[in-house]
Amino acid sequence: MSESWYGRSIEVRLGNPGHGGFCVARHEGRVVFVRHGLPGELVRAEITEDRGGSFCRADAVEIVEASAARVTARCPISGPGGAGCCDFSHATPDAQRAMKSSVVAEQLRRIAGVEREVEVEELPGTGDGTGWRTRLRLAVDPAGRAGFHGYRSSQVITDLLCPQPVLGTYQGLAERDWRPGGEIQVTVDGDGARHVVEIEPAKVSSTGRRSPGRRGAAARRAAQAGPRREHVVEGSGRAVERVGGRSWELSATGFWQAHRDAAQTYSTVVGEWAEAAHGSIAWDLYGGVGVFAAELADQVGPDGEVVSVESGRGAVDDGRRALADLGQVHLRAARVEKVVGELPVPVGTVVLDPPRSGAGREVIDALATAGPGRVIHIGCDPSAFGRDVGLYLAQGYRLEQVRAFDAFPMTHHVECLALLVR
Repeated sequence: MSESWYGRSIEVRLGNPGHGGFCVARHEGRVVFVRHGLPGELVRAEITEDRGGSFCRADAVEIVEASAARVTARCPISGPGGAGCCDFSHATPDAQRAMKSSVVAEQLRRIAGVEREVEVEELPGTGDGTGWRTRLRLAVDPAGRAGFHGYRSSQVITDLLCPQPVLGTYQGLAERDWRPGGEIQVTVDGDGARHVVEIEPAKVSSTGRRSPGRRGAAARRAAQAGPRREHVVEGSGRAVERVGGRSWELSATGFWQAHRDAAQTYSTVVGEWAEAAHGSIAWDLYGGVGVFAAELADQVGPDGEVVSVESGRGAVDDGRRALADLGQVHLRAARVEKVVGELPVPVGTVVLDPPRSGAGREVIDALATAGPGRVIHIGCDPSAFGRDVGLYLAQGYRLEQVRAFDAFPMTHHVECLALLVR
């Protein structure tokens, strides 16, 4: 095994952006994933991680030749050695979206075999990329101070300066002592009310490992271990949200789109693409509180049926209350992969918004067997999105449309929507 490059300083010319918030460079026959740079820049980079093999990770610590798209970083805690919140705060909004467009197109090409240019669209009211986030999960350090996790680190950075959240999110948080090792959920709802919920520290399992977070397989394991206690510190703990003239009331720690305009935007696209026939059956998989189910219900009408499947029982309960007037909507608390093969048919339109890891072969194969004419697939990870699109193509679907939205400005994250037609 060759000598580790960790801590080494190198000068490299940055190439295309890669999936994960970095640019790709090459040095002495190895690939280097460099954060805090922009395509075309010449930088001095410090190696931050080297586990051997063909690649390593680095931070751009000095910009030797700057891109015209570089600006003074809007997030003061996101630079080298800082938090993992804002990968792209040193780039103009146009440059950020161009990098995301490149990544989405590359993932579709490499994984799904689809050659398609994808324009990442700005969401309404985003402006310079600040003040858009309405939901924030903070960590608590051993001294009881709230803050952000460092990039790929358990370090907690307690400077509450990231400019993503809406105005008023941080008020009073730094002056309070929190339970060490816990988390703080701050939600500013559709009425502008702030809800602050303290979440107790994760329990340590018999193996000595802490219970993981709320995404993918980690979420399943956490759910099996039982919920962590939540204490409402401010507000009612029940957030009010609105889409299309309809209101939902849900737990402040429950899932809702983080960008203040995302839920309405995606619902509008679903409404335009679904073309669910009056009196037909439609599915809403990974349906949450039923935002897309409500959109589909308007199209199938009272003689149709919309089946929404969501694993979170709290979300299903909240959705049932919000959609109680829509008799054609049936919300089911279950894991999609467990029940997709037994949902009612014939189904005309399916909408699915899976977690970051995507839907995967098992779900897509079962869905294709049911034979819907139109599938609207939503994904927040370009790699998983590309893989899932490829699975649909293998099942005889055609990729009719793709739209992507800059739902997470100043970060590398992007939301993609695909319309697939049998």
